Amino acid sequence: MANLERTFIAIKPDGVQRGLVGEIIKRFEQKGFRLVAMKFLRVWEGLNVVKTGRVMLGETNPADSKPGTIRGDFCIQVGRNIIHGSDSVTSAEKEISLWFKPGELVDYKSCAYDWVYE
Repeated sequence: MANLERTFIAIKPDGVQRGLVGEIIKRFEQKGFRLVAMKFLRVWEGLNVVKTGRVMLGETNPADSKPGTIRGDFCIQVGRNIIHGSDSVTSAEKEISLWFKPGELVDYKSCAYDWVYE
């Protein structure tokens, strides 16, 4: 099994109000990451999910974000940049523990796992 990590992703109020929750979840699922916990906050798990998740989000300043990233596609201003993602595995562990008890993180194997990872 690949050395998987977890990341903390929070869709901010502006992302919720703009109806982007489903689109954001879809992008992470399509990338092959597993949703392992949710309280209107999400913990995603996968190989290099912290780094890849940050790339998927785009730059903190939407003006610096590439098209195809969440912020590049949906944001205009820094103060309304829709989403937060952990910047390191250490930060992710801390942020996850603020919101989730260990028993709330689901351990399962996705049917797509063997098609995503070698």
